[in-house]
Amino acid sequence: MVEGAVRLVYQRIFFAIRNMTFFSLEELNDQLKKELVTYNEYLMVTYQASRRKLFVELEEQYLQPLPPNTYQIKHYKRAKVQKMGYIYLSDTKNYYSVPYRYIGKQVELQYNRDTIEIYCQSDRIASHKRVFRPGQYVTIKEHMSSTHQFYSDWSPEYFAMLSKSIGSKTGEYISLLIAQQDYPETGYKQALGILSLKKAFEKHRIEKACAIALTHERCSYRTIKRILENNMDKAIETKTQQLIIPIHMNIRGPEAYN
Repeated sequence: MVEGAVRLVYQRIFFAIRNMTFFSLEELNDQLKKELVTYNEYLMVTYQASRRKLFVELEEQYLQPLPPNTYQIKHYKRAKVQKMGYIYLSDTKNYYSVPYRYIGKQVELQYNRDTIEIYCQSDRIASHKRVFRPGQYVTIKEHMSSTHQFYSDWSPEYFAMLSKSIGSKTGEYISLLIAQQDYPETGYKQALGILSLKKAFEKHRIEKACAIALTHERCSYRTIKRILENNMDKAIETKTQQLIIPIHMNIRGPEAYN
């Protein structure tokens, strides 16, 4: 039927304007609208009625309003709910909260440009407005395990204990990082990231980086990683060493300027 309709459009509309010249898209569209009216009013011998007449008598009364919102393409993905109660959307590198009872379960993500919906066994368990800044967490208060008095291995005390293997400044920084979050769970992953830096950097450098970062207003994993990758901890250490002048016989003291 579609191919047949295309053929009829060529016969009744395209053929009629084939020798006309148009100097703008608006002119072409105006002429097409006129030809379309003629096409729809054309008497079909088989039905002894025009397309317009059949539409008004048989179809128009059953039409429903168009959707109020513009159609958006929907994307689908599978994900596992992480231990702190979030799923990770790799497209934009964001995190969205899920009710704590689904921790560890496989879920389906359905998302378009504006929203993301999370399903577990065909039941929608969460819906969020999408964000696009990498690393951003989107949280619904009722989803968080701490709200429901649900306890797991992860806690501020747990990370304070782990950070002792690096140093006191690291422990202080991680404790402050977790305390700055609206929900402790949102800081746990960043705390893990800082602790995992010891795979790539020496512990004393991480300790130094945390000491430097404690002077910043906000704490984050990215801050520590940037300090280490840019060797900022080494630069400060070198600068401090350069300020220390060793004792030497040729150095004049204040008595030389009396």
